[in-house]
Amino acid sequence: MIIPALKKTYRDQVVLDTPEWEFPDHGIVVLQGENGSGKSTLGKILAGIVKPDMKFSLLVNYRIGYMTQQPYGFLLSVKKNLLLNSDPSLSKKENSQKADALLSAMGLSESSKKNAARLSGGQTQRMALARLLMRQYDMIILDEPTSSMDPEMAKKAEDFILEYHKKTCCQILLITHRKEQAQRFSSLCKVLENGRFLD
Repeated sequence: MIIPALKKTYRDQVVLDTPEWEFPDHGIVVLQGENGSGKSTLGKILAGIVKPDMKFSLLVNYRIGYMTQQPYGFLLSVKKNLLLNSDPSLSKKENSQKADALLSAMGLSESSKKNAARLSGGQTQRMALARLLMRQYDMIILDEPTSSMDPEMAKKAEDFILEYHKKTCCQILLITHRKEQAQRFSSLCKVLENGRFLD
């Protein structure tokens, strides 16, 4: 997939100005950079949440899943939060079973019936990741997906993301400041500084 040149300006300040680049089919790209470098802005543009200065659209009917840097939970039980993103190709029973399996993988089985508002930051992040992975996407964009998790759970979440990639062959854009996480996920790393790629 070719990602076109993108530019985003806020109040006359250019926060993103990137040239055209290629996102490998079924590949994983890591996006790194300091705070304020434009990483999240690029992710949000690709997810369709933020509009760039010019007209922009990805492939027609391209399914993109996005996990924000600040995860959230709806005022429902943890399991019902996952079921909000049920896979339309599966039955109600199959979606329920899939939600249970994801909650187990994320260490949230015992919190299944708990109101999502009562979860800790790390638990909310795990729930948000599980909710995203309820469906199959052509691309998923993960903005610091394990930043609030302890090292052990972060490793498990990384394993699950990589397993999801293996099963679905989707593209993944991983936004992270963790060098070890970046190295584990992909050899293709794009570094942003002041809204521009360093390479």
